[in-house]
Amino acid sequence: MKTSLITAVCIVSSLLLSACDGGDKKAAGEEHAASGEMERGPHRGRMLRDGNFAIEVTIFEEGVEPEFRLYAFRDDKLVAPSELRASMQLIRLGGKVDNFTFAPREEYLRGNGVVREPHSFDVKVTVTEGGRQHNWSYQSYEGRTTISAEASRKGGVKTERAGSAVMSELINLSGRIEITPEGKADLRAWYPGRIVELRGELGQAVRKGQVMARVESSSSLQTYSIPAPIDGVIIEKNVNVGDTTEGKALFVVANPTMLHAEFFVYPRDAERVRVGQNVELHSLSGQANLRAKVEAILPTADLVSQTLMAHVHLPASAADQFRPGMGVEGQFEIAVAPTPLAVRTKAIQRFRDSDVVYAKVGNTYEVRMLEIGRRTPEWTSVTGGLEPGTEYVTDGSFLIRADIDKAGASHDH
Repeated sequence: MKTSLITAVCIVSSLLLSACDGGDKKAAGEEHAASGEMERGPHRGRMLRDGNFAIEVTIFEEGVEPEFRLYAFRDDKLVAPSELRASMQLIRLGGKVDNFTFAPREEYLRGNGVVREPHSFDVKVTVTEGGRQHNWSYQSYEGRTTISAEASRKGGVKTERAGSAVMSELINLSGRIEITPEGKADLRAWYPGRIVELRGELGQAVRKGQVMARVESSSSLQTYSIPAPIDGVIIEKNVNVGDTTEGKALFVVANPTMLHAEFFVYPRDAERVRVGQNVELHSLSGQANLRAKVEAILPTADLVSQTLMAHVHLPASAADQFRPGMGVEGQFEIAVAPTPLAVRTKAIQRFRDSDVVYAKVGNTYEVRMLEIGRRTPEWTSVTGGLEPGTEYVTDGSFLIRADIDKAGASHDH
């Protein structure tokens, strides 16, 4: 099963990537594919030349927020920054423009703002020196790829708009599935005597009122019948024909559809778990899942572990997935609060050293480095790096990442 799933993912991924290798794809790093041809200056920046005049464009980010620094050269010799005037435009995916002006420092011109991530944009540079104006344009992309709509659809890529969400605060507790007290009953003799007939075997389904045994009373020597007290299945048989009753249960009958989950609540969580809270239950294998509510919290703590017991009611249909004695895990929803901006947790990928989602503009996808807050299995709050309303990839993001990695995500400037 696992091998088949991996194979299927590989097929889909290959389909997506091969579909993108045509004329409709330009991935991150393509502008840098000829990075060996891009001239670098003495500060490892991009050299822009116009006759005997040149500008080296760098983004400096050692110990400071990323900032532009421009070094000017005439006949390959440094030009005093006080002799220059410069401006720069960054046209980002989606059309937003960042404008920069520059002020002279010791040997360079320093940009007047932070270069926000991602460092992926079309660049226009204007520099005036000695009465002459120089203009350059170039592309500097990272974490970007273009994929046709058909290839995205075949690859299972889905998107939605980033916006507000209601986030739950969750705590995880362990427990087990048990039959409720109402779902289990002992079948006992009413009077002491000898068992003359038994009509049940382990695992046998019985109906309420069905005769399960006949007993000869020791006092009256009369024989009387003992019916099943509830519908259910025989889970214990403690006697045989000819035995005396001696006050013990002849059979134990249990209804496997009358279930609840018992969770162990440790002292640190005791004040936060309340009756009525929603709980997401998962079997230890992860194959069975359902949503239920806390129905009761027992008021006494276990003497040794000091844990309380929280009971979570399960519907009759839960018997199709859960059986008595199974271990379970539960996510208790102890608080609910809105957040102004959130993304689906499943959408988040790693790019370099950042948590990112992939924004979509037309058929082009690009990373958005996120500043994140609280995280739940469903939602992650975003405190920076993403504009509200941005369309981003929720499903198939790993395929977008693979396509960007294939082209080679660049961080050159």
